[in-house]
Amino acid sequence: MRILVADDHAVVRRGLRHILETTPDLAIADEAASGTEVMEKLQAGEFEVLLMDVSMPGTDPVDLIKRVKAQHPRVAVLVHSMHAEGPVASRMLKAGASGYITKDSEPEQLLAALRKVAAGGRYIGAALAEQLAFGNGAAKPLHELLSDRESQVFFLLASGKTLKAIARELHLSPKTASTYKTRIMQKLNLQSDADLIRYALANQLVK
Repeated sequence: MRILVADDHAVVRRGLRHILETTPDLAIADEAASGTEVMEKLQAGEFEVLLMDVSMPGTDPVDLIKRVKAQHPRVAVLVHSMHAEGPVASRMLKAGASGYITKDSEPEQLLAALRKVAAGGRYIGAALAEQLAFGNGAAKPLHELLSDRESQVFFLLASGKTLKAIARELHLSPKTASTYKTRIMQKLNLQSDADLIRYALANQLVK
């Protein structure tokens, strides 16, 4: 099984490679450190599974998953994340991911998840499955109220991009990009760009 690993931390990619070296049927065929690299690697090579982090700088994970599934529908996406919250996993699965596993999972769980999604199945850990089924009793975080497009703009703003750069990247007019930013600030009760970045960091949405 050929796997493309996407994570902006080299130490994580090395750790995953070490785990998979012990298995004869699984192999990391290539690595990527950003959403742009993911799309380039998928275009250039053949992979069965994309194992991706959700917090790569300048990358909206929901948008990336949708693009991967639209252009490479046979590639199964397994999200590998430090976020153990049900709502985060739910957004990734709705976008088209085949599975979601947290980074504190045992290596055996990761291997099982990779094999399951590669075979066309779906995988989610027991604790997350319980959250998705019954909720965790906590109020929904404000960023879960953002639309997909607002989430895209939010992630890019939080990564430090300007409105002009965001408009160009998302093929929006500057006025439309500004409107999305205004909606985001209102929904999250934020007053400044610094507030937005602090919110993203506090909720572990960016690094």
